[in-house]
Amino acid sequence: MTRAPEAAAPAVRAIDLAARRAAPISLAEVQARAELLARFDHSYLVPVDTFTAVAGRLTDAARPGGPFRALAIDGRRSFRYHSVYYDTPGLRSFHDHRQGRRLRFKVRERVYQDSGERQFEIKLKGRRGDTVKHRMPLTPGRTPLDAPSRGFLAATLRTAYGIEAPEALDPSLSTDYLRATFVAEGERVTCDAGLTCVDLRTRRAVRCDGRLVLVETKSTGHLTEADRLLHAYGIRPAVFTKYCGALAALRPALPANRWRRAARAAFAA
Repeated sequence: MTRAPEAAAPAVRAIDLAARRAAPISLAEVQARAELLARFDHSYLVPVDTFTAVAGRLTDAARPGGPFRALAIDGRRSFRYHSVYYDTPGLRSFHDHRQGRRLRFKVRERVYQDSGERQFEIKLKGRRGDTVKHRMPLTPGRTPLDAPSRGFLAATLRTAYGIEAPEALDPSLSTDYLRATFVAEGERVTCDAGLTCVDLRTRRAVRCDGRLVLVETKSTGHLTEADRLLHAYGIRPAVFTKYCGALAALRPALPANRWRRAARAAFAA
């Protein structure tokens, strides 16, 4: 069962308002100008007031080079996302990320709830330390554990890493949140609010602090204008991913020291 983001949360209101104040950009143009399936990511936990100030600067019509524009589809500027992550019974994906292994990957199903579109996604780490995403549409009746999906996973891991796919994969964690996306030439800023994470093995859940916006900068380079602007406001990158950070909060016995600080900040409530 998916969980809707809490509409009254300040962060939910902030990202929706910032997106509605920005000039729009269509999905087709985003895919043409900044799809970024191979990119560098930086994550930030940003208080609402700081987020509002930074978003205002990025989307200002007077910005040199033109303003960041907000993704708009059928009149909507913020969108509901539901993801299910898959891992081995021993949490191989989690532990490979914890140990910083180069040949590491995440497997998930992503559902765009407003359209019903479903994608099977594999996120790899590239040779430059960048994130490389491989995806395949899931048509009605398809699942991430069916034969075509497993074949896609096996072929992707064999081609990219020369390794075999794990035989046993089970649903591990689900995430639900609201996202607004801001786009400039060659870079994207995603802004998430109302994040709820559920451990699908224990059924425990955590909800992100409603006063924080989870901001991710994505580009083909290391530092973007959005990164530099956030740094100028005193916001530093957080060692945080939704999958690993949530498991660190949900399972205190896991060895997850690298994510503990950010997870405590994100899920303080």
